Amino acid sequence: MDQKSQIVQGRRLDGPELAQLRQWVREHADWSRRRLSVELASRWEWRNGAGQLKDMAARALLLKLHQRGWVELPPRRQAPTNRMRCWAAKDPVAEEAPLAALDGTLEQLGPWAVQEVSREARARAWVQQALGRYHYLGFNGAVGENLQYVVADGQGRRWACLVFGAAAWKCQDRDRFIGWSAEQRQKNLALIVNNTRFLILPSVRVQRLGSWILGQVHRRLARDWEAKYGHAVVLLETFVEAGRFRGTVYRAANWQRVGQTTGRTRQDRHTCIEVAAKDIYVYPLRRGFREVLQR
Repeated sequence: MDQKSQIVQGRRLDGPELAQLRQWVREHADWSRRRLSVELASRWEWRNGAGQLKDMAARALLLKLHQRGWVELPPRRQAPTNRMRCWAAKDPVAEEAPLAALDGTLEQLGPWAVQEVSREARARAWVQQALGRYHYLGFNGAVGENLQYVVADGQGRRWACLVFGAAAWKCQDRDRFIGWSAEQRQKNLALIVNNTRFLILPSVRVQRLGSWILGQVHRRLARDWEAKYGHAVVLLETFVEAGRFRGTVYRAANWQRVGQTTGRTRQDRHTCIEVAAKDIYVYPLRRGFREVLQR
């Protein structure tokens, strides 16, 4: 194993610390992955601004180390998968959304409601199934800090969802737009949130719905994030695959295109994995966001 320091899940680990962590995991081979993540977050006093243990961040870190061959995690346990199978069998997407197209105006079909559901198991199941069925990237669930929103019409039927999570670790054009140094990025990356998924069910034909949804989320996301995680966020980002989409909804909601990715993945350490280039859009949540991000 490379003994040089590594940055994983935003945390710098040097060679000796990685070795100690590997030994610690080996000594507790009878623990579940969930228990390992909770114990690790507690061991490191890894907490968010609200004082909550960042066990999901610790779990993501352990999984990345496992995938890179630096630690050996115990096999996954089956209980969570079985619960998801129970939800899947009920198919809440099919139950709540009729196959017929939803046509009309925002006013005719309202009042619309945007609800944050990241701590509601059944609503999260709907989000996961809707994205798995209709979003070209699918969705395997959110890891780490995240918010999930569902959008319902005046009859309470869910027609859209959004997921927000951790910002991209490095993004040249975004970082240039902010005016970031590497040190500033490492210090303040948690103040940016990435809109990782946005789906309106394909049967929906309602003009201006997409930009209206984004406008509603703009007004509440910073408050929702701070209430859940205890720290502020000041900028939203998203990545729109060039050639597949034009970013029309984001532009209509006043997001700004600031550049394009290089067509590499975050796992591409040797510049040999090519992926589609993506347009980079950002939306400031407050005035003076650059000053906050450059502190």
